[in-house]
Amino acid sequence: MMASQKNGTLYIGITSELKARAFKHKQGAYGGFTKKYHVTKLVYFEETGNAEEAIKREKQLKKWNRQWKVRLIEDSNPEWKDLYNEID
Repeated sequence: MMASQKNGTLYIGITSELKARAFKHKQGAYGGFTKKYHVTKLVYFEETGNAEEAIKREKQLKKWNRQWKVRLIEDSNPEWKDLYNEID
């Protein structure tokens, strides 16, 4: 999950290359929603066993209300710090 800032705009997506994907968002390489709303901070992520599980989880999270998403982030990252430099 990426955010524009603490309690800001949220984006949920899946990738097999988290570091590269997050970097591209930071650079504004993707047009559209994330660029428009300056969604550049990686604030939460999960690893799954395969693409099918990742897609299922992504769809589940996208259906959640905002309060649940914020709670999920804050349970593991209460300061909403950018986790980009903490991933390999």
